[in-house]
Amino acid sequence: MVEVFFGVITRQAIRRGSFGSVRELIGAIGRFIDGWNERCHPFIWTKPADHLLNHCRPGQRTSFTRH
Repeated sequence: MVEVFFGVITRQAIRRGSFGSVRELIGAIGRFIDGWNERCHPFIWTKPADHLLNHCRPGQRTSFTRH
């Protein structure tokens, strides 16, 4: 869920913004969060748990990033 929220805030508040300082960026994020909380609607899962759990198998690799 955290990744979803950061995707929303990036698209709606940060990506097209122009910030002269970190303080301005933090202010924009704070205003976005305040507005989000005023509108307050939950995220809705679009897939049933059974569909997701079928893809979660013990021992199966879930990430292919190279660190």
